[in-house]
Amino acid sequence: MFQSRERRWWTAALSAALLITASGIGVIYVDDTNNQSTIRSLTTQNESLTGRNQILNDRLKTTQANLTATLGELAKTKADLEHPHLTIWNVQQQLKGPSWYLAGGIPDTFTYHLQATSTGPMSVSILTLEQWAKAIQCVDNGGGSTHWCLHHSGAVMSWLSVTSVNYDFHLGEGCADYIAVFTSSSTVTVTPNVSVTYNPASSATGACA
Repeated sequence: MFQSRERRWWTAALSAALLITASGIGVIYVDDTNNQSTIRSLTTQNESLTGRNQILNDRLKTTQANLTATLGELAKTKADLEHPHLTIWNVQQQLKGPSWYLAGGIPDTFTYHLQATSTGPMSVSILTLEQWAKAIQCVDNGGGSTHWCLHHSGAVMSWLSVTSVNYDFHLGEGCADYIAVFTSSSTVTVTPNVSVTYNPASSATGACA
C-alpha cells in the first residue's frame, strides 16, 4: 500500500517537473521568435534608412555638381562682362600689287588679336604713328614702293612674305599709338579675322611708356 502511494507521488512529481520544463521551453521559444521578428524588423528599417541615406547622398552630389557648374558659368560670364571680345575686321579684301596697302588702327585699352590668311605672299607690320609717317615719307620721296617702305622704315614687329599671321598684341592695352599694315608684291586676297579683347592696362604701355 505504501509503495503504491509512493509510486503515485513520484509519478505526479515527475509529471509536474516535465510540465514545468515544457512550459519553460515554450516561453523561451516564444521569446526567441519575438526577438528574431524584432531583429528582422530592425534590419529592414536599417536597410530602408541606408537606402534613403544613399539617395540623399546622390542628390547632394548632383546638387554640388550643378552648383559647381553654375559657379563656373557665372565666373565665365563675369570675365566676359569685364573683358568683352569683339571682332573688328573679317571681310575679305584684295591687294593689287606693290602700290596697294591695307591699314587699320589698333585701339587703345584692348588686346589686339591679329589673325589673317592670304592667297599668296603678304607682308604684315605693326607700326607706331611716327613709323607710319616715315613710311609714307619714304613712298612720297621715291625711296621705294609702298610694299617696301611700309616694312622698312621702322616697325614694332613684322611678318614678311607669309600667307598667314596669328599674334596677340598687348602694347596697345595702354597706348593709342599703333597701326597694322598689310601689303603684297602681287595681287592676293586677304581673309582677316581680327578681333580685340577689352583689357586696359593699369599704366602706359609700349611707345607711350
